Amino acid sequence: MSLAHVHGRAGDIGAAPAPEEGGGRGDATRCWIHAPSPIATPMATPIAHAPCCITLRGPRGCTRPQATTLLRAVLRMRRSRGKRKAEAAKLPRVSRRRKEEEEDAVQEARRRTAPSVREFKYNKKRVRLVSQGSDLKEDARCILYWMFRDQRVQDNWAFLYAQRLALKQELPLHVCFCLVPKFLDATIRHYDFMLKGLQEVTEECAELNIPFHLLLGYPKDVLPAFVVEHGVGGLVTDFSPLRLPRQWVEDIRERLPEDVPFAQVDAHNIVPCWVASPKQEYSAWTFRGKINSQLPEFITEFPPVICHPYPPSCPAEPIAWEACYSSLQVDRTVKEVEWATPGTAAGLAVLQSFIAERLKYFGSHRNNPNKEALSNLSPWFHFGQVSTQRAILEVQKQRGKYKESVDVFVEEAVVRRELAENFCYYNENYDSVQGAYDWAQTTLKLHAEDKRPFLYKLQELEQGTTHDPLWNAAQLQMVQEGKMHGFLRMYWAKKILEWTRSPEEALQFAIYLNDRYELDGRDPNGYVGCLWSICGIHDHGWTERAVFGKIRYMNYAGCKRKFDVGQFERRYTPHTPSQ
Repeated sequence: MSLAHVHGRAGDIGAAPAPEEGGGRGDATRCWIHAPSPIATPMATPIAHAPCCITLRGPRGCTRPQATTLLRAVLRMRRSRGKRKAEAAKLPRVSRRRKEEEEDAVQEARRRTAPSVREFKYNKKRVRLVSQGSDLKEDARCILYWMFRDQRVQDNWAFLYAQRLALKQELPLHVCFCLVPKFLDATIRHYDFMLKGLQEVTEECAELNIPFHLLLGYPKDVLPAFVVEHGVGGLVTDFSPLRLPRQWVEDIRERLPEDVPFAQVDAHNIVPCWVASPKQEYSAWTFRGKINSQLPEFITEFPPVICHPYPPSCPAEPIAWEACYSSLQVDRTVKEVEWATPGTAAGLAVLQSFIAERLKYFGSHRNNPNKEALSNLSPWFHFGQVSTQRAILEVQKQRGKYKESVDVFVEEAVVRRELAENFCYYNENYDSVQGAYDWAQTTLKLHAEDKRPFLYKLQELEQGTTHDPLWNAAQLQMVQEGKMHGFLRMYWAKKILEWTRSPEEALQFAIYLNDRYELDGRDPNGYVGCLWSICGIHDHGWTERAVFGKIRYMNYAGCKRKFDVGQFERRYTPHTPSQ
């Protein structure tokens, strides 16, 4: 089979309009949604498919995964002056029958789209070739999907493409995940969420006759040997614009046998990142038209990943999950959170609760931290446990009832989120002041020596012990819950600029705290959110002032005009009076 060239171009959801406190022009929106050196040119070659006719016969008794128990997530917080329970925040309940009906409806939608991915008209623009060679080995024993960013089975374009190749070649399909001992500032909070989600993936793969292998170590150290040992004829992986995952892919490309073609699929974005735009976009205004014009081509229903009809010659080894936890070299003091249950089933339950209970308020109340209006989906989006495309497909069904909310959700989940992917993909300094526009670097440099009203060390910020009770409350919300309200994330980051010695230190502190505590840290949206707040990325110059220069300003008084700050402060710092 030839993988030859085919012509073709390649938050939590809850954006908040960031106010200018003190006058300015226009209004802009930033989306915070909290989910590597180039492996190839941005316009890499897509992959073609050779025709192959087979009859699909699945083993008897191979059923779809059973629904997990209903999500009941309760947040309990303990705060100074003796331990006491704080006000509990519960996700809306979804009845068992309704949950099963919704899952059945999604499964039926997949089946109506196509019996399997083999009969589906797969959009080849989603795929690009990483390796030089494009011909699958004649003596191949299996196809391998190397999963790393999109940690789910269904609604996964990379998984579907791997199964498509395996079905056409009448080969077994294997899936592997390389568990690295540490990743940036991720803690046990993040690894626990990921590993519990992967346990669900393992179980679902087993039901679909697809062995799942968890390899301990960095990809370059464990994956090439696995490819040789299992006679892999073709390798498929997913996509991330970040520096380290891109380096992983490059490492594997260099170490793969020359006769094993290697393909990459952007299963995280609706419009593949290299297709949406061939360059770094200046703002949402320059990006919106490009991506919206391409949405009809890409925002399609998914076909199902089916029970694979070609059984493996040997099953996957049982996974020793305790050994996986023991292999980690991460900070274990940042504990798991209780409100967010990991895994695709739980994430889809949150999606359905959002549609049923909160979507109606999303358009009007998403910027009020005291209102339950956000989707709360960012952790599942970040780890790829829920597809953003699935969320859009389901939310759009409510356009007739909640047009404003649906339109805003799509703007933030597609335009704003994929704009962040664009920035990190085309700008190698996505986590540095050097990645900012020239006007922003100039104004920040001009005001670098301005006297700061307060100066705080990292430890003081981390502990939430500043003079500002709203900032402290937002920081403690993030520390305790692994999630800060999207509107406050902007205020939080801008105050760090105002209270630290330099823009470079401010950005360093903001990224560290975000990546350490947010469940969706270490994500393009997190980096772009910090750079928007501190360095004006995707924004324009505003009224000049001390410290900020022409960077958009936010202050406590402006927040008081938008919502009851005292109410929010009391939830996390009940003994500190409002200003």
